[in-house]
Order: sequence, then C-alpha cells, then structure tokens
Amino acid sequence: MTVIVNKSFLVFPVLLAITFTFAHGARFDVTNRCPYTVWAAAMPGGGQKLDPCQTWTLEVAAGRTRARIWGRTNCSFDGSGRGRCQTGDCGGLLRCQAYGTPPNTLAEFALNQNKNLDFFDISLIDGFNIPLDFSPTACPTSKRCRGIRCAADINGQCLNELRAPGGCNNACTVFRTDQFCCNSGKCGPTTYSRFFKTRCPDAYSYPKDDAINTFICPGGTSYKVVFCP
Repeated sequence: MTVIVNKSFLVFPVLLAITFTFAHGARFDVTNRCPYTVWAAAMPGGGQKLDPCQTWTLEVAAGRTRARIWGRTNCSFDGSGRGRCQTGDCGGLLRCQAYGTPPNTLAEFALNQNKNLDFFDISLIDGFNIPLDFSPTACPTSKRCRGIRCAADINGQCLNELRAPGGCNNACTVFRTDQFCCNSGKCGPTTYSRFFKTRCPDAYSYPKDDAINTFICPGGTSYKVVFCP
C-alpha cells in the first residue's frame, strides 16, 4: 500500500525531535595513557583503536538510560574490522554492537534522567582489565559530581581463582551462583567483592553494592574516560 505524506508538514516536528534529542547530550573524551595499545569500546558508540596518548571523542545523545565505555586489550582485527580481543571482546568486531566479554573495567552512565541528572559509575561487576578514571571535565560541583577512578594493580594482585588471561574476573563470572550474582535480589559482600572494594572503593564490587558508588552530575555535563590514569 502506498501512503502519500506531506513532507513539509513533517519538517518542523523532525527538527524539533533532533534538537530535543541532542540538547543536553554529553561529550566523552576517551584517552589512552597506557604504555600499550587499547581498543576503546562503547555502547552506544562502537569502537576505536587507541595507541598511547591518543583520544577518541564520542557525542552521546540525551536520555541514554544504559550505556558504557570500556577498554579491550591484545586485539587483532583485519581490514573489515573483524577479529578478536583477549579481554573486553564484543563479538569479534572492532566497532562494537554489543557489550564486552568479561573481564573488563566498565565506565557506566545514564544521561538526563530524573530531574535532568546524569548518573555514572565505575563497575567491577564484569571484573577488571585496565585501570580507569571517569570524571566530569568541568570543576566538581558537589561531593557527588566528581572524578572517580580504579587504578590499583588488580591484575597483579588478583586472587588465583579469579585470574583470567589479561585480567581479573569477578566472582559472579567464575562461580555463577546466587551468592555472588545476586539473582534472587538478596546478597551481601563476600571475600571476593571485598578484594575489589578495598582496592577501588569508588567502584561497584558486586551487584548490590551500596548506593554511594553512583555519582551524579547535572545533565549536559561532559566527561573524560582515561585508561591507565
């Protein structure tokens, strides 16, 4: 069936929608300060190879409710962007279309939520592979709008049962039990989660970790994510 649309009638609503979508989006500058190559990844956003000191800039639209940035290590891709990474691999693609495979240190965020606030955190629920800093680019506006980081030598100190090639797994990934994954909705800290917490107190160490690990900035704030800060 053919439908005839008055295109001039649609111009204003479409422009209005585009303006609204990007009015309070955020810019993310992702920088690699590691002495080795990192293949940055983002959902949404795709992926980008970053040699030391290189930066990848992402513009993320307003209203994203679940998004994350992470780094991948020891990757190899062909000319079509297909290959594999030792940590953080996203289905063998350079430009990710899905979340990465643990272990990977996560910078998570939700933009322009209730009262036009951004919520962000560092999560070790998928384990750890690269030290990471996640900060608003403007000066801190409150105790909850400030830079956070996880820069401990977790890979070097990883417990034997959590060790993985290139990283350190979270207990949920290894054991997949209610105690560590909180599938029933009730669980508490364990020896394994405390291992992460003592080294990175700003980061989520298990799914029901306390709410102080979610940080909040006004919508429209821009951010930087730094590997190996």
